[in-house]
Amino acid sequence: MLNDINGYTRTCGLIGNPVEHTLSPVIHNTLSMVLGKNLAYVPFHVETGRLEDAVKGAFALNLLGINVTVPYKSDVIPYLDDIDPLASNIGAVNTLVRTEKGYKGYNTDMPGLYRAMCEDGVKVKGQKVLILGAGGVARAVAMMLLDKGAKEAIILNRTVEKAQSIADEVNHLTGKKRKFAKALSIDAYDTLPEGERYLAIQATSVGMYPDCDAALIEDPTFYKRVHTGYDLIFNPPKTRFMELVEAQGGEAYNGAKMLLYQGIIAFELWTGCQVEPWLADKVYERMQKAKKTEDGK
Repeated sequence: MLNDINGYTRTCGLIGNPVEHTLSPVIHNTLSMVLGKNLAYVPFHVETGRLEDAVKGAFALNLLGINVTVPYKSDVIPYLDDIDPLASNIGAVNTLVRTEKGYKGYNTDMPGLYRAMCEDGVKVKGQKVLILGAGGVARAVAMMLLDKGAKEAIILNRTVEKAQSIADEVNHLTGKKRKFAKALSIDAYDTLPEGERYLAIQATSVGMYPDCDAALIEDPTFYKRVHTGYDLIFNPPKTRFMELVEAQGGEAYNGAKMLLYQGIIAFELWTGCQVEPWLADKVYERMQKAKKTEDGK
């Protein structure tokens, strides 16, 4: 898959813990090969306590760019020379772009999610949205929904205080012009208006491999309120959440295209290239084949 590596080859990579099962090399090395870029992408396993060393070392070694995955998306921020406003608002960085003095941090996860939803024909503007969970991903999703013109975001979580904290933070960004986000206990979904149907975004790790039979909410009556479900998990390809949405007549999608487009946006930042839809489709096919090969081992 890689072009011939020589003295002019630029290196990009992924730092995280763990990184061994990432599909990101498939994305970036396919893009480099098809577009004729002399660039190689590799994963770097960074042990706990070595993040600062890793960022400084990457800069010293002239790495063009870095992706950042769990658990370092927020922890990496103090070691950056600059940060994009969107990443600053979200409070998480997943892409580092080399500058003269250091790395500038970006968040391509949420632009990637939005591009994936558009590709799947899922409308965000004007929608009432349920967000399941109140972690860092849920916070980022709420920020994205506000930015892209959703009508309302309702954050459902077992600990209402955590959901309320996110709602307060997002509402603050509206300049107190309106109450965009609100918090609700995960057990209080039956208080939602009868007859209202929502876009629901599953932003927790519940249902992720190997615990594939789990869903945050099992009650079918909840899913009668969902016209479209978007699970940010991509392994397994069809989660229990997705099955429950479809059982009540809704459309359901997983997070594989979010992974695809966050990577494409990072590649565009590093190289200045514009990745056309036909190439995005080609990369997605390679990702699916790589995943099937891994599952077959």
